Amino acid sequence: MMRQYELVERVQKYKPDVNEALLNKAYVYAMQKHGKQMRASGDPYISHPLEVAAILTEMRLDESTIAVALLHDTIEDTSATRAEIDELFGEDIGRLVEGLTKIKKLDLVTKRAKQAENLRKLLLAISDDVRVLLVKLADRLHNMRTLEHVPPEKRARIAEETMDIYAPLAGRMGMQEMREELEQLAFKNLNLEAYETVTGKLAELSERNRDLIHTIEDELSALFKQEGLKATVKGRQKKPYSVFRKMQSKSLSFEQLSDVFGFRIIVDTEADCYRALGIVHMRWSVVPGRFKDYISTPKQNDYRSIHTTIVGPSRQRVELQIRTGRMQDIAERGVAAHALYKDASTSGEQLLSKDSRAYSWLRQTIEALSVGDNPEDFLEHTKLELFQDQVFCFTPKGQLIALPRGATPIDFAYAVHTDIGDTCVGAKINGRIMPLVTRLANGDEVEILRSGVQVPPPAWEEIVVTGKARAAIRRATKAAVRKQYSGLGMRILERTFNRAGKPLSREGLKPVLHRLGQKDVEDMLAAVGRGEIVSEDVFKAVYPNHQETRVSPRKPADEGWFNLRSAAGLIFKLPGLSKSQKSATTTRKIGPDPDMAAMPIRGMDDNAVVRFGPGGAVPGDRIVGILEPGAGITIYPIQSPGLTKFDDEPNRWIDIRWDIDENNKNRFPARILVTAINAPGTLAEVAQTIAASETNIQTLSMVRVAADFTEMLVDLQVWDLKHLNTLITQLKELGSVSTVERIYE
Repeated sequence: MMRQYELVERVQKYKPDVNEALLNKAYVYAMQKHGKQMRASGDPYISHPLEVAAILTEMRLDESTIAVALLHDTIEDTSATRAEIDELFGEDIGRLVEGLTKIKKLDLVTKRAKQAENLRKLLLAISDDVRVLLVKLADRLHNMRTLEHVPPEKRARIAEETMDIYAPLAGRMGMQEMREELEQLAFKNLNLEAYETVTGKLAELSERNRDLIHTIEDELSALFKQEGLKATVKGRQKKPYSVFRKMQSKSLSFEQLSDVFGFRIIVDTEADCYRALGIVHMRWSVVPGRFKDYISTPKQNDYRSIHTTIVGPSRQRVELQIRTGRMQDIAERGVAAHALYKDASTSGEQLLSKDSRAYSWLRQTIEALSVGDNPEDFLEHTKLELFQDQVFCFTPKGQLIALPRGATPIDFAYAVHTDIGDTCVGAKINGRIMPLVTRLANGDEVEILRSGVQVPPPAWEEIVVTGKARAAIRRATKAAVRKQYSGLGMRILERTFNRAGKPLSREGLKPVLHRLGQKDVEDMLAAVGRGEIVSEDVFKAVYPNHQETRVSPRKPADEGWFNLRSAAGLIFKLPGLSKSQKSATTTRKIGPDPDMAAMPIRGMDDNAVVRFGPGGAVPGDRIVGILEPGAGITIYPIQSPGLTKFDDEPNRWIDIRWDIDENNKNRFPARILVTAINAPGTLAEVAQTIAASETNIQTLSMVRVAADFTEMLVDLQVWDLKHLNTLITQLKELGSVSTVERIYE
């Protein structure tokens, strides 16, 4: 276990004027509070915060952050309080320790909603002060280094969460070394067999190519020296998880990989980067398609470098990364390299340069927290963006837009501005009109075509890949539904207020919103439209002293249903049958009515009487027959809930099929339930729509289920399933209708 003086010495190496008293006080306080607590490994608990602090010294962070690392578990696991830490170490350190405590309360959970809430808390805390991220990642790294002491089931959860959230987050914030170690440790615990296989092959390859690596380093160094360019060349081997991921994504064997080794060329200035590139390309052939300039177009995590692959010394394919020392520092430490830790009072925003692209991505992600998505959606979208590689596209004015690989013009439009995404109707890619489902490529110039009357279709949510676009589409869809219900609610209120002879205005509704539990008029109107608020309650809130003469409503007949029309006989006119059909079909009557014609159904017994179940059945339905002892056979659609009572009597089930000529226009029974506004003319509008579709109404019953809504149970006669579904769609489009559904009984 590292000692306290060793920790101070680590900080002094990069910050000679370190506040040693602060570190000593934090160490002593943490030691006293954790007391005799032990870790799962058997080590004293204080060893954990000490190791977390040591990891942060490798990032060269200030003493305030180191002190937070020493104290980060005290509020959670000891008798320490926020007030006590504020008094001893200041409010800034107290706030950070409390923020880390709130995040930790939801660590290592299995439910997606809680894991998502954990991520929300982490990102919000980071946006307030980036040091929360640095301490949290160091905390997770040390826990991963000691994961073998944790029970296997908990070990798998921790490793999975690390691979899904913390490693990608470290990479997205530019902390590549941290990401690689977290991935390697998680990989080892999640797939030990693959880890050992890849690690073994890499060790063999490294031993076999040791001389070749030195040869390439020496030859490149000699070339730069000959050209008068000061440069440091260092070969490196890819990490096991990086190799495994490439093998999986590209479906390659280990032997097929050609870029396991890479070489970094570190120079003094940006100009030297391009000079080094020219020297290399003039000497050796370039592998087509393997050149990337991240200096002119940095990644969103601030990574800057030139990548190229050449057929270099010994005719080997060699991957080169050319960068300055400052670029190397940022590539390894990410946001920690941007930190300006001057004193403990520095605010969170000042701790990270506003020029940092990683900071911009973080801000955009935080904005997604305000759109009202459920936690699972937020987790899905954020994880998707953490994992995606990027493509770089341009607006017609030359603005660079970075998007995840696989992004579409719709994602591009929303990345520019939400309003542009909402009004997008088409796109030009490199001057040509292309489908909105086109996947964008690096360097594409994208022009978005817009329309003021466009509303983003819900289907777009399945096309886009960015969380911002999905959240905006979902928000627009909810707004459209809300607007529809709001309009319906306004019509309901207008009828109620007109009936009482009182005026209605949106301004007049505002003073009573608090009494109705609504935050704005549109929400209240939508609630009325959905039936959540009764219009009479709104009227009473606006006009509490109004006196109304009420007439007792007529009692509905037949257990709450008011019969408007009695049942009529069903007549089936069926086509003539060929001799072959007659041999395969038995003709039977439907029901006891003597006026009913015979109906051909396959699988019937000669003496059976056939009838439909209460909800009816139509051609196109998958149907079954149930043998009724002494009463014949009853036909049900296969999804009818009434069939469940026969589950234990398989001997009563009869397999039957329709035998109806497609050109025949006989009608068959079906039942639907229509929920509509309780207003004069609604019934006529529904009946007229049914009649216009050439559908017969056999019976219609109504019941008032709320002050503003009525349910109509309608028994219909339709030609087939397609005819019925068309009618249901037409009814749903009526402004007075809320819902329509088919009833199976």
